[in-house]
Amino acid sequence: MSIPGILSAIESSSVPEAIRNSLYWFPLIEAFHVLGLAMVFGTIAVIDLRLLGIASTKRSFRRIASDVLKWTWASFGLTVVTGSLMFSTNAAVYYHNFFFRTKMVLLMLAGINMLVFELTAARTVHRWDNDAKAPLAGRTVAAISLVLWIAIIFLGRFTGFTTTGRPNVTAEPDDVNIENLLPQ
Repeated sequence: MSIPGILSAIESSSVPEAIRNSLYWFPLIEAFHVLGLAMVFGTIAVIDLRLLGIASTKRSFRRIASDVLKWTWASFGLTVVTGSLMFSTNAAVYYHNFFFRTKMVLLMLAGINMLVFELTAARTVHRWDNDAKAPLAGRTVAAISLVLWIAIIFLGRFTGFTTTGRPNVTAEPDDVNIENLLPQ
């Protein structure tokens, strides 16, 4: 099956159809996506600022990571589910959108950045756990992480308000009455 065929199959399945035909589902899903993303970024920022020696320097890194990372992963799971649902409603448009594609690449880079941390600074955490800041490798990963996640947030907003690359865009009929869309 070709990529356009896959995208069409995703869009025509029952769940995206139900979301598209509801006045409330998409805004609710988007609101939970934004909440999840705020939690992901907030918890990652706590970890990164600790690694940089800017915040929570009197607490051990392992203690903070133990308290925070479970919320990061739960929130990340929420954003994956809600993001997938939003993608499914208009897969062809999102697939061709430059900002969406760039966001996906940066998400992969954020994952690779986390892997670099696990393979470098995390292996010696027993030596610097109570230090005010992490070794250079840890601080570098933290700085890159903050930049990547801030860029991901911006790209997500740009994705939400652009439809570049949309094939065969048709004009809406002129006789649409907004009052017909609201519950009576």
